[in-house]
Amino acid sequence: MWAGFAGYLGVLATAPRLGRRIVWGAILLLVTAFAVAPVLLSHDVYSYVDYARLGVRHGLDPYVHPPLAAPADPAYTDVTWTEATSAYGPLFTLATYPLAWLPVGVAVAVLKGIAALSVLGIAALVSRLAAWRGADPLRAAAFVALNPLVLVHVVGGAHNDGAAMLLAMLAVAALLNAREFSAGAALTAALATKLSAAVIAPFALLSSARNGRFLAGAVIASAAIASTAWLAFGWDWLHGFGLAGENQSRTSYMSIPLLTARLTGLDPDTTRLAAAIFFLAAIAYLLAWTWRGGDWVRTSAWATLALLLATAWLLPWYLIWLLPLAAISRDRPLQLLTLGLTAYQLGARIPL
Repeated sequence: MWAGFAGYLGVLATAPRLGRRIVWGAILLLVTAFAVAPVLLSHDVYSYVDYARLGVRHGLDPYVHPPLAAPADPAYTDVTWTEATSAYGPLFTLATYPLAWLPVGVAVAVLKGIAALSVLGIAALVSRLAAWRGADPLRAAAFVALNPLVLVHVVGGAHNDGAAMLLAMLAVAALLNAREFSAGAALTAALATKLSAAVIAPFALLSSARNGRFLAGAVIASAAIASTAWLAFGWDWLHGFGLAGENQSRTSYMSIPLLTARLTGLDPDTTRLAAAIFFLAAIAYLLAWTWRGGDWVRTSAWATLALLLATAWLLPWYLIWLLPLAAISRDRPLQLLTLGLTAYQLGARIPL
């Protein structure tokens, strides 16, 4: 991981001199290599498959019934959170339903391919947006796609955060090109995939406050997704968003609040409360900055960094939430802090 990080920094430092062919060749080679590798470290992808099989093969609502409800299913043996119902958005859940008819290994391979294509799509989008915003497009693409945490955890672990952020970055691109209606619909689709994209929403809304097209797109997309989800799950799919929020009642070993508690001897609940206050204060300041005419892409990137620093449940693949925004932010301190957060998490989730 550290050797990969050193190589990553080297590419970032020399990307303009390396040229398009070498940088994009490295991106395609490494993303493909991690896509065809066995599932790395996290087994969340088996939960995705198991939830789909619960709904299709067993007639059970994955927002009501956990994998434990069908322990004989072939996906069950590799599921980590056997007693947890789905915490993912209804759009993602329904999109995985066709995979239930495939053998588990093939379904996992499809999800790994989707994760890889999502990362490549984000890199391509970020490259174009960076050029449009006056930043180096090769460095921006490498900043996202060659990050070791993205390669190992998002592609190697086939996490759906890549798909959610691809939709979110499509929303960012649409809004920057004055396609507010499409932006609202795309961001809603991102939220219906995984709630993590929600931190972008208030900044995008503020940037388009002078007309209602962004909000109209979001409302219409929400109505379409909600009605489809209701037909499939009733209102049980709303439980998934509640479960995502409940992670804040737990702590991961690498979370900054827990690290602070270990270093200072303070009670973890105290540091978690302090982190929540810090996050709310940061959001209020950044929203005010945006309202006064600040760059909403830059402020949403800082807000995402604040979320990662404050969350009690920090996992290495969550960095994909920040990387695309930081890559096009034109904010060097923010990008350096993002690299620092990458270095901090290089050893996360790797068994000793």
